[in-house]
Amino acid sequence: MGIQFNKASGIFHIFSQKVSYIFQLTPEKDLIHLFWGRKLRDTNVKHLYRPCLRGFSPNTHSENIDLSYDTLAMEYSFYGCGDFRSPSFQIKNADGSRVTRLKYAGHTIDAGKPLLAGLPATYAEHESEVVTLSIHLKDEVSRVEIILLYSVFESYDAIMRSVHFKNGSDSTVMLNKAMSCNVDFHHSSFEMIQLSGSWIRERHIHTSRLRPGMQSIESKRGVSSHMQNPFFALSGLETTENQGDVFGFSLVYSGNFLAEVEVDQFSMTRASIGINPFNFEWELKPGDTFQSPESVLVFSSDGLNGLSNTYHKLFRDRLCRGEFRDRERPVLINNWEATYFDFNEKKLLDIARAAKDLGIELFVLDDGWFGQRNEDTCSLGDWVENRKKLPNGLNGLAETINKMGLSFGLWVEPEMISVDSDLYRSHPDWCLHIPGRPRTESRNQLVLDLSRKEVCDWLIETLKRVFSSAAISYVKWDMNRNLTEIWSKSYPPKQQGEIAHRYVLGLYRVMEELVQAFPGILFESCSGGGGRFDPGMLYYMPQTWTSDNTDAVERLKIQYGTSLVYPPISMGAHVSSVPNHQVQRTTALLTRLHTAMSGNLGFELDLSLLQEQEKEIIKSNIKTYKQIRPLIQFGNFYRISSPFDGNITAWMHVAEDQSEAALFYCRVLAEAHAPLETIRLKGLDINKDYRLKNFDLFFQAMGYEEIYPGDVLLYGGFRLTPLIGDFQSCLLIFEAVNE
Repeated sequence: MGIQFNKASGIFHIFSQKVSYIFQLTPEKDLIHLFWGRKLRDTNVKHLYRPCLRGFSPNTHSENIDLSYDTLAMEYSFYGCGDFRSPSFQIKNADGSRVTRLKYAGHTIDAGKPLLAGLPATYAEHESEVVTLSIHLKDEVSRVEIILLYSVFESYDAIMRSVHFKNGSDSTVMLNKAMSCNVDFHHSSFEMIQLSGSWIRERHIHTSRLRPGMQSIESKRGVSSHMQNPFFALSGLETTENQGDVFGFSLVYSGNFLAEVEVDQFSMTRASIGINPFNFEWELKPGDTFQSPESVLVFSSDGLNGLSNTYHKLFRDRLCRGEFRDRERPVLINNWEATYFDFNEKKLLDIARAAKDLGIELFVLDDGWFGQRNEDTCSLGDWVENRKKLPNGLNGLAETINKMGLSFGLWVEPEMISVDSDLYRSHPDWCLHIPGRPRTESRNQLVLDLSRKEVCDWLIETLKRVFSSAAISYVKWDMNRNLTEIWSKSYPPKQQGEIAHRYVLGLYRVMEELVQAFPGILFESCSGGGGRFDPGMLYYMPQTWTSDNTDAVERLKIQYGTSLVYPPISMGAHVSSVPNHQVQRTTALLTRLHTAMSGNLGFELDLSLLQEQEKEIIKSNIKTYKQIRPLIQFGNFYRISSPFDGNITAWMHVAEDQSEAALFYCRVLAEAHAPLETIRLKGLDINKDYRLKNFDLFFQAMGYEEIYPGDVLLYGGFRLTPLIGDFQSCLLIFEAVNE
């Protein structure tokens, strides 16, 4: 790990165990990108910088006819001086012009990693594990100053980038675009991978070959969204799960974002990610600063699974925080799909008793516990128990459930306000709205204006009261609509372009106050399921409700796509009843269990209605899950067969020391006289022998062995017994035999 600067050559070299990232300071004080990829033993790559003036590319420097910004690989690009590609940032100067020309003004290399004021970011536990490069750039005319921040960890092959802006002039300027990173590649032989979808169909993997022009993904919804995720990757044309080069870009942010990939006339590729410039404008008075969110850049020469493993470890260990970062997550029961709004204390306790008998550890009370909340048309903002449903209040219910041996958790939707609520009647101006225009509702609710300090202050104090009112050990934080009429009475007209970002900053402030005040609460984020599954939320809440879709077959694609960036420990995954409430599909109980066991296992059905045989299956599999829970939540994850490519999905969880592994296999539709399937396992030690831990009389009768050499499982594979029927699955657990 390290950062080096060679003054003689002007070469900056950022490196980790397997990765090199190199750019050059030219005699003209420009920063030119040279290389990002496998770690190089020698940084003599200056030959990659070869200025060459081309037709219709304007000359940038009068003293060197070959120089044109239009043909250079820029480290952080700007507009108006001959580079016609999409710029990394844009400033509207006091004179109305939008031209900037950045020049190097100095740099520092320091141990540690600075915090980003008001924003989530990866962090260091010890100064010695990370080093940070700060590159100072300046536009001499407008006197706008920019600091490019690069951090690299010793144990993670990732580079963290962000940008700090400062107005060093005597006049006010407007920041119109602020991307967190820019990388110019010297070719365009890539496929772009993105995670796209919709509500109850989040984060499906989509891959397309780069073409000339602009390719982009974005959100204008005020949140990262169900439709797009603030992540993309550029992979080599021959890259697979297990081999080949791939470059990942992830944004630690929960609001409007833009990811751009532009292929220019010379087949160079410009990639960037940051706050969406749509409807964004930030006023910078003299001396004011602005900090962009952090982007996390990961390179892997070991294919997509190598990329995922780096993101998983980094986000799990140095983005998630608090007591629950390194603790096993509890098996829970949520009453939502069992009761919806129609419940009383007796019904909840019946479900809790059934949960305890099955080995479940946490009971979560979902929507409908407060105000007059018997349907979704009222009471958001009125965070007081409904004593008709809960005559003993939250505290009484929690005490009773605790005496059963279960922990108690609670659902809230703090960012919302119902028109039919005491809060709205008292403060009708606290929602996002534009005076004189209709207020757009979604799910019969409006959005609190978290850009306003007084609203955030009220929310913090209200939730502190709720979370202190009972023995609450878990909170599900929901958000069931996107932002419209983004305007705030607290800011003048020229600052209304700041409100969407200020909303996110306000949300982060509220969550930071609460997670610090309640370190013993496990917070799970949710936005209609996976509508805000992003790294920014993981900084405050170490797990996310992956999707409102609990159908096991749909979840195969949702969880598989999510795993491209996010670790299994961050995914909430529940077993629900059949026919499934979202798609009306009936799947086998074991398949529902196996799919949910590959994340944070939970249940969302009326347990008191289960048949005895179903209870025994659930009880047995909860016991198995608890045995392999450390493996699933803290082990290495390997994708084997993709649900996007065929009828079979298979994946593995392997212990860091390769002492244990769990193989999950699911076949969606039955096939008549189907071919026998052989699965090649991943992540095992070729020099170890592995015992099939759940070897039983059935496997013995089918001719299976109990002990297998690791290299045979990796290279020869494991022959599976054909599964009978639609939507079937199996789980095989292997453990290394003591030497």
